[in-house]
Amino acid sequence: MDSKLPQLLKDTFAKSGKGPSRFLGLGVGGLIVLAAVSGSFLYNVEGGHRAIIFNKIVGVKNRVYKEGTHIKLPWFDEPVIFDVRSRPRSIPSLTGSKDLQMVNLTLRVLSKPVVEKLPQIYRTLGTDYDDRVLPSIVNEVLKTVVAQFNAAQLITQREQVSGLIKSGLTRRAADFGIALDDVSITHLSFGKEYSAAVEAKQVAQQEAERAKFIVEKAEQDKRSAIIRATGEAESARLLGQAIKNNPSFLELRRLEGAREIAEIIADSQNKVYLNADSLLLNTLAKKIEPPVENVKKA
Repeated sequence: MDSKLPQLLKDTFAKSGKGPSRFLGLGVGGLIVLAAVSGSFLYNVEGGHRAIIFNKIVGVKNRVYKEGTHIKLPWFDEPVIFDVRSRPRSIPSLTGSKDLQMVNLTLRVLSKPVVEKLPQIYRTLGTDYDDRVLPSIVNEVLKTVVAQFNAAQLITQREQVSGLIKSGLTRRAADFGIALDDVSITHLSFGKEYSAAVEAKQVAQQEAERAKFIVEKAEQDKRSAIIRATGEAESARLLGQAIKNNPSFLELRRLEGAREIAEIIADSQNKVYLNADSLLLNTLAKKIEPPVENVKKA
């Protein structure tokens, strides 16, 4: 644009001629010069951004320019634009716990620069300040906090661990002019050895629970056997008592057995030729003699 400006003005004045047209040509030429010069004098700061000025004579100025259009000195001032909106960043880290277990952590950090400290940030860190600072301070804080907890506590007390990480990281980032809007643990895992140990422990606990169940079942079976034996003994005692008190009780049992056998044979389609006495079907046979004690008493 600057190299073509003299030729453009020359062509404009040549075409303007004399009289009123000459003044019109001068006006157009002035507008062209103004448009060309204004591009060197003005710069824009977009929404969510801030600007600082680097002057080739005095260096970085301490003033921070807000959104909008601003004036600069051509060839002396160079605007440096910063994005001051919060930006997410995930940072992985490998560290050790209190019980010497290796822990894989991934931290999600939502950060932005402190507007008032933009000149200092540019002097000391440059525009890629977050790449220079955040990975190192995140690893530092994570190693300090995680070393205070064992592996189990990192899981059961995750909220407390996250709070300590956030407070420590916020303090360290403030030293570099960086503000943190949010810090959260997005991933937490342990080494293969610890995972295998946890799995083995769970298997052992399940085996112990199973053994406990087997013992309890055996105890229940033992109690059931005792109760069943006691019931059978009581039943035998009552049966003996009934026979002792009433000798006809055996005859009643014999008749009940004969009736059941007769019903089975009657329902069968086969012909049966058997001794009636052997199947207890001879109900007219001689009655069963009562026990000797009953005979003596009689």
